Amino acid sequence: MWSTLLAVALAVDPYLLKIGAPGTVQSVPNQIVDTRSGRVVGIEAVAAAADGMQYVYLAESHNNPDHHVMQAAAIEALVARGRNVIVGMEMFTRPVQEQLNPWTLGWWDEATFIEQSDWKKQWGFDYNLYKPIFDSVKKHRLPLVALNVPRDWVRAVGRGGYAALTAEQKKELPSDLFLGNTNHKQVFEGLMGGHPMTGTQGENIYAAQVLWDEGMADTALKVMADKGGSPNTVMVIVAGSGHVMYEQGINYRIKRRTGADGISLMMIDGTEPRPVTRGIGQFIYMAKPGS
Repeated sequence: MWSTLLAVALAVDPYLLKIGAPGTVQSVPNQIVDTRSGRVVGIEAVAAAADGMQYVYLAESHNNPDHHVMQAAAIEALVARGRNVIVGMEMFTRPVQEQLNPWTLGWWDEATFIEQSDWKKQWGFDYNLYKPIFDSVKKHRLPLVALNVPRDWVRAVGRGGYAALTAEQKKELPSDLFLGNTNHKQVFEGLMGGHPMTGTQGENIYAAQVLWDEGMADTALKVMADKGGSPNTVMVIVAGSGHVMYEQGINYRIKRRTGADGISLMMIDGTEPRPVTRGIGQFIYMAKPGS
């Protein structure tokens, strides 16, 4: 969804919204830029910036292979730094969690993992795009987490609002689906071409996006409560850019509930330097768009 939206000519530039740190910084093709200093840095600097943080958010365009190579590099850098890494992915929904664990443990070959995790129906993008991430997970035996809620929940809310969920479904979610984050709504509307989300239909579509973010944040928090007892543990969250931008998506939901900070590496498409708002994330990486 997000990669399609970002490919469209937008009336509002979602990379230049006035949210967070003021001013702009120049992104550089095939380089990571620290948005606070404007300097080009290596992936080791991203891992170092995560010291003391519980979450690292790796935003992506889904069809950009270089973004996934960089995500795997970030995981490797965190492991090299001695962190206990957990990898949470938007691409899988909660019901397939048990089918991810054998990959972490090294029990399955790649073909079995693709089949048993139901990759084609769970996500649909070419598995090879994400192969660098999965290879790092298996190499280091890292816990792999299905972050997303079932997609029929999101569709139900998009049609009928939060009330469309069943009582059983609501038990699996936070009781408060907070819809009052005006910064997040600005990001969402920017990605939708600047069109305000008004009327019942617009409000339901926005509520579905909030459910998406809140559900993934809720999964991450539950896993960290179970596995993240050590301050050395860090969860890497792999998700589309719209779920991370300006720290208003999954990151906002986690911080709102726990106060836990994180850092974000925003990944964008491009072949020429371009300005982005400093508040978009702590680091930004530009790579040639995928096909």
